[in-house]
Amino acid sequence: MVKYLDETLDRTFAALSDPTRRALLARLVENDHLSVSELAAPFAISLPAIMKHLDVLSDAGLIVREKTGRTVACRLTAQPMEQAMNWLNRYAQFWSESFDRLAAFVEDKPWSAQSPTPPNGQSKVRASRSRAGSGRGRKKSSPPGRRPSS
Repeated sequence: MVKYLDETLDRTFAALSDPTRRALLARLVENDHLSVSELAAPFAISLPAIMKHLDVLSDAGLIVREKTGRTVACRLTAQPMEQAMNWLNRYAQFWSESFDRLAAFVEDKPWSAQSPTPPNGQSKVRASRSRAGSGRGRKKSSPPGRRPSS
C-alpha cells in the first residue's frame, strides 16, 4: 500500500512540475467542464502538445476525460491532490514545530553582536591566532612569480 501511495505521489508531483499543466489545471478550477479545444485556446502551443500534457494529467489521475459525440471534455478529480496535500501538510507541521522550537530558543537567549573581550586582556588579533592551533603563526607567501631560494 505504501508503494502505491509513493507512485501516486510521484506521478502527481511530476504532473504538477510543468507550468503548462498547472495552467491547464487552473483553467479547470475556473470552469469545471471544458472541452480540449476550449482548454487549449489561450496557449501558444499546438493541440497535439496540449493533448500530451492532458495525457500526463490523466495518467496522474488529476483529470478525467469524458467523450460526448466528437467532443472530449475534461474535469478535475480531487483524490491525487488530496493525497499530495496530506503529504505536504505532514511536512509543513514538522517544519512549523521545528521553527517554533527555534524561535523559542532564540527568544530565550538574546544574542549580542559584539564579542566579549578575552578574559586575559589579549587583543582580538592574538585571540584569533591562538585558535589557529600553531604558536608560530602563518607562513608568509612569496610574491607572485618568484620562488624563494632554498
